[in-house]
Amino acid sequence: MSIAFDKPSLWQRIRPVFQGFDLPLLLIVMALCATGLVTMYSAGFDHGTRFADQSRNMVLAALVMFAVAQVPPQRLMSLAVPLYVLGVVLLVATELFGITKKGSTRWLNVGMVIQPSEILKIAAPLMLAWWFQRREGQLRGPDFAMAGAILMLPVGLILKQPDLGTAMLVLSSGLYVIFFAGLSWRLIVPVLAAGAIGISLIIWYEPQLCQPGVKWIGLHDYQKTRVCTLLDPTADPLGKGFHIIQGMIAIGSGGVTGKGFMQGTQTHLEFIPERTTDFVFAAFSEEFGLIGCLGLMAGFLALIFRGLYIASQAPVLFSRLLAGAISLSFLTYSFVNMGMVSGILPVVGVPLPFISYGGTAMVTLGLALGILMSIAKSRGLMQR
Repeated sequence: MSIAFDKPSLWQRIRPVFQGFDLPLLLIVMALCATGLVTMYSAGFDHGTRFADQSRNMVLAALVMFAVAQVPPQRLMSLAVPLYVLGVVLLVATELFGITKKGSTRWLNVGMVIQPSEILKIAAPLMLAWWFQRREGQLRGPDFAMAGAILMLPVGLILKQPDLGTAMLVLSSGLYVIFFAGLSWRLIVPVLAAGAIGISLIIWYEPQLCQPGVKWIGLHDYQKTRVCTLLDPTADPLGKGFHIIQGMIAIGSGGVTGKGFMQGTQTHLEFIPERTTDFVFAAFSEEFGLIGCLGLMAGFLALIFRGLYIASQAPVLFSRLLAGAISLSFLTYSFVNMGMVSGILPVVGVPLPFISYGGTAMVTLGLALGILMSIAKSRGLMQR
């Protein structure tokens, strides 16, 4: 007597791969990517193949996100130490054998040219989340001190390149993990107060501090120049202050509703420097105005809050810390980029997520989103 079995359909076989994906997160990211492609088509219209290349970058990032989403958080936790060690080793190799461009040694040739500091945007919070997971239930002051050392090692190496923008992003992502792990406000408030006092003193004594020949302890001359240019971009309107001035003109000229798609004069007459990368927000603002900017900000806020919701529902400490840090990293990216283009923060070379052109940055975003998806899927499996 033979028994017949129904052969499963193709959808039945691949359905488990798609189960557990966080649909709201996916829809938010798709909306931001669509906005990025529309902006890139206009800003990069006469800028080579930027639109086609960015489309390819987004497809690659989507594949990375899909692949990483299949890796359970437990497996991600086992990769924390090797990935962190690899990143630090590559940073040391960059210091010794790296490629120097425009005074910065940030790239390494390993058969292809890579920027190792990008790895630490994910590896640093991953390592810190692993550390706090191991110490769960017995956290003491020395544990937070060790976490600070784990974080400052790669941050110090990146600052030495020098690359202030990437160092700031790695530092912030690590600090978010430490904060969510339970760092006391008694330690946070004094640091914030000291930073506020320092900024106030710089603004008050700006005419004296920004004089040529005055050295700022702990900062390179180019970093001092960026701060001084922020405080008074008109001091060198055709040189150091040109980026900020043109960015503010483009944002202001967009008005409430913008000049319209493909109608940005500052953009298409090439007054905006780096209009497809760091200053793409200026091009977007000119064409879509205040309403477009508010919509874009709403999209980023939706992404951040959805990520924080996934973090709050995660079953283990490692996943909660990692998801929370990744979510707030999107806040750092967007706030710093919009702030520097608007003239309220120094120009530090931070891309606007899903909008700015860049292959490495886009793949890093895909990796981060894949981790969030993996954590969301693990939550769904636990609930079943």
